[in-house]
Amino acid sequence: MLNERRAMCHCLGRLIAAQVYVRAAGRRKGRLLFVMTVSLIAVFATDASRDLRAEAPKARIVGLGATTCQRFSDDVKSNPLLRRDYLAWAQGFMSGIILSRPPGVDEGLDLNPVTFDLINQLHFLEDHCARNVALDFSNAVEALYKRLRQEGKT
Repeated sequence: MLNERRAMCHCLGRLIAAQVYVRAAGRRKGRLLFVMTVSLIAVFATDASRDLRAEAPKARIVGLGATTCQRFSDDVKSNPLLRRDYLAWAQGFMSGIILSRPPGVDEGLDLNPVTFDLINQLHFLEDHCARNVALDFSNAVEALYKRLRQEGKT
């Protein structure tokens, strides 16, 4: 009887040890599965956000501003009257920039300040494009806009 009890206790002990091992292994597997799942979610979320950024539509520039600085320079050299058209496009583009700004940002910005009139703005665009012939004319207008923001702070 004593031997039977010992044998039973020994078997019971092994059974309990086996259950503890299985539970621990199950927890490890569960943790491993959890970590892998979270990792995969993070990877897919990162890929999805990259895809969304890659597919975000960019505004398409049209009109005279869609040309390069080189073309602008060539156009105004061959036909000086086109300077007025390019400047009008630039003023419209900068007005669009102002409209797209959040409330309170650039409100009241003067696009024709007395201290930097339209003739000076045209010279700025011509100089900027002469130094950066590969840029788009719209980039030159953005540089002018930044210059006008500085002018408004003085």
